[in-house]
Amino acid sequence: MLSLEIKQRNNLPASISQLSVLQDGFYLSLQRGVDWFAAMVGMPPERKYNSVLFGGLIGSMFSILQFFSSPLTGAVSDCLGRRPVILMTAMGLIASYALWAASRSFGVFLLSRMIGGISKGNVSLCTAIIADLRSPKARSKGMAMIGVAFSLGFTLGPMIGAYLAMETEKGEVFYLRSALLALTFAAADLIFIFFLLPETLPKEKRVSSVTTGFQAAADLLSPLALFRFSAVTQGKEAPSDQNLQNLKTLGLAYFLYLFLFSGLEYTLSFLTHQRFQFSSMQQGKMFFFIGITMAVIQGGYARRIKPGNEIRAVKRAILLLIPAFLLIGWAADVTLLSAGLLLYSFAAAIVIPCLSAVVSGYGSASQKGRVMGILRSLGALARALGPVLSATVYWLAGAESCFTICGAFFLIPFILLGSIKQQTKEE
Repeated sequence: MLSLEIKQRNNLPASISQLSVLQDGFYLSLQRGVDWFAAMVGMPPERKYNSVLFGGLIGSMFSILQFFSSPLTGAVSDCLGRRPVILMTAMGLIASYALWAASRSFGVFLLSRMIGGISKGNVSLCTAIIADLRSPKARSKGMAMIGVAFSLGFTLGPMIGAYLAMETEKGEVFYLRSALLALTFAAADLIFIFFLLPETLPKEKRVSSVTTGFQAAADLLSPLALFRFSAVTQGKEAPSDQNLQNLKTLGLAYFLYLFLFSGLEYTLSFLTHQRFQFSSMQQGKMFFFIGITMAVIQGGYARRIKPGNEIRAVKRAILLLIPAFLLIGWAADVTLLSAGLLLYSFAAAIVIPCLSAVVSGYGSASQKGRVMGILRSLGALARALGPVLSATVYWLAGAESCFTICGAFFLIPFILLGSIKQQTKEE
């Protein structure tokens, strides 16, 4: 998680900027598309905005690849077990970071991002491993601890990235140091998994064949089938009609939440650059503050939420996001911005771990990988589309309108969750 945040939060725009000096044809063709989009939405022609926009669009591609890979890796793990599949994805990440370190052209760099996006199905596998646990209480704590891991990456990654940028000597390839550090973390992750991670899905609970798993996963290549959870509606272990309806509602709420949240999270970089002239280090400190707050909340509060109370906690957190984004969007000084970020961090620490814990209670043991893969795919699709729409609204209507309108739309997932009668036991 940490290596991913180092790369995505700070180093991606900087890596793109350094590779751009090579001016290869592939980069120039993509740059023309970005320039057209920036002009269309009225974005100022300044390099700092352009690099953030370019990096965001590359990040959207990364999320689209996760959209396809997460359910497939989940389905394969339902057949072969969690351990061998997560080892394969870890090796894929190592290959991705090695290519990133070796890249001397934009095409090779983009290829590394593509391999990384495909390999990030390991996140849904982590949640599937937690979903394999029988106890609802253990699942809730496990999902919260995954959230803590993300928060630590969110905290330390930007700071390390900013530090590397400051310490880079003139003429040195900035992204090489970042890529090598990410590669080190990925290699350590592989060693940890190989020696310490046990198999959590017994052979007797696995899907009968890989073919069956892929047939179910094929349903997920259609966004419509994804929202319908079609891949878990087949066979004797399909959820009941009521549970399937709950899954659909939870999936839609999860998508809408992340669609809005990721978009506003992305435009936060534009706002702090434009309104407060934040440097890269100040951006890093801001994300450090957000990450530390999230880690404390997840470690001290979220993991103690009792099974059966997660939906109620999520609804409270979503309501907090409305004043949070109003404060951020209308902040005239750093004090008001900090107050909004504090509410934002508290809410962000609760929603994803709790919703993941609720969804993990649905489906049979042989379907957990697919169920959590579907959820992860919905999140990836939301993260791919949300930043593009929010950036458009931000530059066409202004920061205040963007954060106000998008903040008000959080009422939709709040209302959807009100129709869920949460279960506390397995089917």
